[in-house]
Amino acid sequence: MKKVFLSEVGPEISNIIYSFWRAHEELEGVKYSSVLSKLNTCLDLGINTFDHADIYGDYQIEELFGKALKESAARREDVVIITKCGLNVVDHLKTSYRIRHYDSSPEHIIEKVECSLYNFQTDYIDVLLLNHFDPLIDADETALVLSNLVKSGKVKYIGVANYTVQQFKLLQSRLHIHLLTNLIELNVLNTKAITDGTIDFIKQQRSRLMAWSPLAGGRLVDKNDDSTFNIRNTLNRIAEKYEINEEQLAIAWLVNLGVLPIVGSNNASKIKNATSAVEIKLDRQDWHEIYFSSLNN
Repeated sequence: MKKVFLSEVGPEISNIIYSFWRAHEELEGVKYSSVLSKLNTCLDLGINTFDHADIYGDYQIEELFGKALKESAARREDVVIITKCGLNVVDHLKTSYRIRHYDSSPEHIIEKVECSLYNFQTDYIDVLLLNHFDPLIDADETALVLSNLVKSGKVKYIGVANYTVQQFKLLQSRLHIHLLTNLIELNVLNTKAITDGTIDFIKQQRSRLMAWSPLAGGRLVDKNDDSTFNIRNTLNRIAEKYEINEEQLAIAWLVNLGVLPIVGSNNASKIKNATSAVEIKLDRQDWHEIYFSSLNN
């Protein structure tokens, strides 16, 4: 698979990123064997970049992935680990959490980074993202701890997830190092990043957006969802022209926009299906027809 640079300063990552955020949806629950299998599937397909968060899989995925990576044939330096902190969710393992909440305090960030390093069985995280903006943020303190983590070598690059442009600018204004990227929801049913300045701003930084939920949580392929009838019809018709399926087309639409799709299917064939979409070059008019159809859906 083609590799691209996330920004001018790095790192080099696969054009498709795999995320374990749906691991908890598997019928048998979160299992090591499944994590290992998906890791090997991705590596065989050329996917070297993996999206994590401390909360994924009921707070279990990081540890299982670290074990799987050790068992796989992959070298640590050939794998890019992206993980997130700052969003806390209620879980039976986290009895002190009463409600979902955000925390970008230095103490919390340091604790979570140390925990992730331990779970991954590594001495560095490639990309650390702050997950969701914390209204109680002390931007100076947060920036300082992030800078210190990079200086220490425990984190190579930093970025954010689910931030607005103004929230991104606030944190960046306190940093002497660049925030690498923003990870947001973006798909043909949710295109507001095109009009609200998010994509323009990231491109201005000579970086790339990462997009979660590229298939709109499965709605783009759900024939029982009447609300997506128009856009699904458009995708189906244009997909036939390129001799591909609707899933591939929806991902190719993002790739042609210069965005890095994050796929999270638990189905190996669907992961393979997604990787084949990165080479599809869409006609400009076809791309816009999908875009305008989504606006009118």
